[in-house]
Amino acid sequence: MANETRLGYYSPMKSRGTKSSTDTAGKRKKPTATPVRSSKNANLGAARANKNDEFYTQWVDIEREMGAYLDYDPDVFRDKVILLPCDDPEWSNFTKYFALHFAELGIRKLISTSFAPDSKPAEITYQPTLFELEDPKFDEIKTRSRGKKFILEPQDLTGDGLINIDDLRWEYLEGDGDFRSDEVKKIRNEADIVITNPPFSLFREFLAWIIEGEVRFSTIGPRNSISYKEVFPLIQEGKLWLGKGFAKGDAYFRVPASNAGNYATGVYDPSTQMVHFRNTVWLTNLDHGRRHEQLQLMTMKDNITFSKHKEVRGIGYRKYVNHDAIEVPYTDSIPSDYDGAMGVPISFLDKYNPDQFEILGSSGDLGKPMSQVAEKGTYVQGGPSFYIANDDGTYTRLYKRIVIRNRRKANRK
Repeated sequence: MANETRLGYYSPMKSRGTKSSTDTAGKRKKPTATPVRSSKNANLGAARANKNDEFYTQWVDIEREMGAYLDYDPDVFRDKVILLPCDDPEWSNFTKYFALHFAELGIRKLISTSFAPDSKPAEITYQPTLFELEDPKFDEIKTRSRGKKFILEPQDLTGDGLINIDDLRWEYLEGDGDFRSDEVKKIRNEADIVITNPPFSLFREFLAWIIEGEVRFSTIGPRNSISYKEVFPLIQEGKLWLGKGFAKGDAYFRVPASNAGNYATGVYDPSTQMVHFRNTVWLTNLDHGRRHEQLQLMTMKDNITFSKHKEVRGIGYRKYVNHDAIEVPYTDSIPSDYDGAMGVPISFLDKYNPDQFEILGSSGDLGKPMSQVAEKGTYVQGGPSFYIANDDGTYTRLYKRIVIRNRRKANRK
């Protein structure tokens, strides 16, 4: 994905606040094999399917996320080679941000690579920027068929006493700039940190590409990617986690005019050319303070007495019939004094502190097949999941759960 801001022009978009929708992932539902996705989730899914990957990241969101890493470790980018792939440098808020703060952050080298226009979907229009048109290296054929590489190093090329966006050097790549190419892999292998907003249609491949490179990274991706078989084990092993995230969970991306259609009412705003998604996250292995904030929780007894959730108050915690763990339908209902296994909604990862809790697995790999537990016809089938018993002899299938255990026993030793 490209990111928006023409080189030499700082124009951060102000994020529009909206009321957060209620997280219903943990609410008890009647048995269902395939929960209905919201229209916004469906729109993002359609974008992936159609490879409409031009979502331009706002400056305010980049600044918020990078700021979280810098608050935790002011030297996180110092003396590092930073690569911004899948990124159109002429319009990139990522390039603009790191070029503007290059000297302040002590960056050793900044590299941005872009994808050739002719390799993008035909409906996406392309027009070279003045930055490229006015350069003697401009080639009207190469500008469409090849990717580009921009490099910023601690060299004052303009002689103005500063190292900034005006000191960028650029050149055409030999290929189209696909991150999977040997050419871009070679650049990745030079980098210490990779940061970008990659094509959502290629997210699995892109994440594998990052992991293969054994680099530190921060990338934007679909929220449901945290349950991918390629991703969840990395979270469980502490090799990947959620970043600070978008303000109130609201992600706004500018899209090209050619990609302005096919969105439900309220998703696309033609006056700003922006789409609004609540199902995108930052995935990273760069540490930040929110990841180490302790969840303030009540005891099991207090939850049963005072919880604001009717599923818990006066009822308590039910056990799964196909795994030895209790059902905790909301993150704020986790009992602070329970030492056994607990199943929690995926949204728990937004608050996950590895110093406070241990991830044991998920319902997808821990749930015993219901055919070994109950008679056919008493439960809804649909792949590995946890079930709880109903009063009428049937069983309710739950959304995906993460199984955790409190580390308090280990911390007391």
